[in-house]
Amino acid sequence: MSVNASPPYGGGYPDAQGGHDPYAGQGAYAGQGAYADGQGGGYAGPGQGTYADPAQGAYAAPGQYADPGQYTDQGAYAAPGQQQAQAAEPVAPAPVEPEPAADEPGEDEPEDAKGGRLVTAVTFLLPTVLAFAMIWRGIGDRQLWRDEHATWWAASLSFHDLSLLIRSIDVVFTPYYVLMHMWLAVAGDSPTAMRIPGAVAMAASAGLLALLGRRLFTTQAGILAGLAVAVMPFTTRYGQEIRPYAFAVAAVLLSTLLLARALDKPSFKVWVAYTLSVPLIGWSHLASMAVLGAHLVMIVIARRSGDKIVGWAYAAAFTLGMCFVVPMAVSGSGQSGQIAWNNPGIDDLMDFPMNLFGSWAVAVPVMALGTVGLFFAGRMALPLAAWIVLPPLVTYVTAAQLHLFLPRYLQFTAPAWVLLAAVAVVRIAGPVAGAKAGTGAAARRGFGWVLVAATVAGIAFQSLPGIRETRQNALGEPDFRGAAQLIEAGQKKGDGIVFSGVQTERRAMDYELRDDAGRPKDWLMYRTPQERGSFDAAECPHPAKCLAKADRLWLVSTTLDGKPFSGMPKTSATVIQRSFKVVKTKKLKYLQLVLLERTRAATDDSSEEKDDAAKRKVHT
Repeated sequence: MSVNASPPYGGGYPDAQGGHDPYAGQGAYAGQGAYADGQGGGYAGPGQGTYADPAQGAYAAPGQYADPGQYTDQGAYAAPGQQQAQAAEPVAPAPVEPEPAADEPGEDEPEDAKGGRLVTAVTFLLPTVLAFAMIWRGIGDRQLWRDEHATWWAASLSFHDLSLLIRSIDVVFTPYYVLMHMWLAVAGDSPTAMRIPGAVAMAASAGLLALLGRRLFTTQAGILAGLAVAVMPFTTRYGQEIRPYAFAVAAVLLSTLLLARALDKPSFKVWVAYTLSVPLIGWSHLASMAVLGAHLVMIVIARRSGDKIVGWAYAAAFTLGMCFVVPMAVSGSGQSGQIAWNNPGIDDLMDFPMNLFGSWAVAVPVMALGTVGLFFAGRMALPLAAWIVLPPLVTYVTAAQLHLFLPRYLQFTAPAWVLLAAVAVVRIAGPVAGAKAGTGAAARRGFGWVLVAATVAGIAFQSLPGIRETRQNALGEPDFRGAAQLIEAGQKKGDGIVFSGVQTERRAMDYELRDDAGRPKDWLMYRTPQERGSFDAAECPHPAKCLAKADRLWLVSTTLDGKPFSGMPKTSATVIQRSFKVVKTKKLKYLQLVLLERTRAATDDSSEEKDDAAKRKVHT
């Protein structure tokens, strides 16, 4: 007999008064194959007297009998003295509660994951609004720097001239230049107008990070990560920069969020959306494609967990998405010479955290907390580690060939650090990974929100010096705006302009003087950038001839040695110094503005060109 079976019963129903057995000699309830003990699995043999209650859908506990009044069919039991019993009629099983729909949170999901569309909207909007407010302040105050001037120049070209440009340079930025071309046609080319697309993309990145944190961990972790990113220096900087780096961050976060959604609650629509997000990453910046290594880790983990379809779905999404990126990448491989100057050393590697986050005051606590967060991230620890480690490592090792190790190229790795830091902070208030994530007493959850507010305030305080720095002119950039204002105030009809230095002075002054109808003429420009299919013009090979009609020149010099003519071709410098004199010099930040006037001797015919009758050869 099973150790869990009841001992043989020899009397009536047990009570205080005693009793007799109305089913004497029958031993067990009709249908003797019924389980007597649901836990032990033993059968009630004849004479053991263990009865089950079909109406309750459960088995009788050891040593207990079900109340005969509860049986469905009282006639199923034999009257006293009868030797046969009728079998009970089958009873329908109790109704089973329907399982929750795929899109609804189940009982095993964290309490924090429940909340619906309203919580999702709030999770996205809070960080987005804060980030946009931080970016918008002073968005048009800072001068454009040389890379932003390049964006303006490319976006202001006609599509024909842009096609000529990308054949020789920056083909990998073609989608961004086309987008900015259309934006400039609508909004204009003021600094504020041109920075709005990047501001929107960077602000949306804060909201996307919050949604990603909510899906992977808890709402508290997501909102903390989003709000923390919103107040960091790099968000303000790249949100105010007319380059594609903000779009790269947004594309990476959107793609990762879609992949997490596809792994959590797969559907055809979500996989299609993820497929479309893959080329967005490559179109924003090729270096951002390194995040696909982290995506592959997520796929491997899901496959090892028993999902046999996810590998095929990812392979299809990756293959189709890369079809839109590979042709551009192949074309750009022949243009890598334009960033050949970027050869990082050990100092660049050591300063990488500071340059990534905007200051050491932000980088140190975020990276320290992020390292701790890896221990509480559960199965997302490895993908997030790949996200933050692989791109810098790969680009640094291949820097001699690809020249892609630059903090602004790798800005998309910063949100992963912030998310891990948020996990570490919120873990103090309760679990952040697994089925119990976000659960706990109301007091602990309230304490978690206090931690969120305190952490955001602390990071904002640490970020203030870095944010103030990002709103100033870029380090080492000349004051072209100040030079343009001086020229506009003192120019005369017929004035010319010449350039000296290596800071793309011509393109910068083209932008600053773009609305000046009487702007000085560029006498030494021999071929325009449009004609060359380049960002730079060709200098006149015969400066004396090109400057023959110029009476006054504005020399814009960015040379570092203090000699205004040392940064131009020697022949041009010689002609200008021989034919013009310096009237006045104005020194600005990293720039000298020199006004030159033609000398009297140069105005008259030179001795070499004067028609001297005494020296003239005549036919005799």
